[in-house]
Amino acid sequence: MIGFLRCIGLLNAAAWFGAGIFFALGIGSALSDSEIHSLLQAYYQPYSEIISQIIIARFYRLGIVCGIVAILHLLAEQFYFGRAPQKRWLSLLITLLALSLLGGCWLPPRMENWNTLRRDTKTPPQTRETATHSFQAWHRISKAANLLMLTGLGFYLVRVGNPHEPTRFIGSGKFRS
Repeated sequence: MIGFLRCIGLLNAAAWFGAGIFFALGIGSALSDSEIHSLLQAYYQPYSEIISQIIIARFYRLGIVCGIVAILHLLAEQFYFGRAPQKRWLSLLITLLALSLLGGCWLPPRMENWNTLRRDTKTPPQTRETATHSFQAWHRISKAANLLMLTGLGFYLVRVGNPHEPTRFIGSGKFRS
């Protein structure tokens, strides 16, 4: 049973961390690349930003699912061992899940609103400038949160890959005199 639990935990942590790395280094940088913007500008400029928002939303949904699975895994593993979950790992997972929830539920509508205002030609120039600054600020906050998440996920992946908890049952060698 413990092997199954550890396998689930390791697969979940690896998928979550791998998706974060792929998003940060691959997809995220590609979507903000000037080549993509110039390619899509010939057709319609906001397409690249709309595509980015869709991909970001799906990335954070994956983070929410992985966060819930990770917390359930930690609780199941600690229940199997018969003790309370370690507070530092539970705190880390709750923080990572909270960041995913903020990034997936709270941040996208605000960024979409600022993005719409800054791209709308009917918006007054002063409002567009404010919207541009706000969008860029939230975008930087989002990138910083992603970096924080990747750091936490790296620690969590190492923890799941190298468990230090003893098994539930004591071997017979413990009772020899």
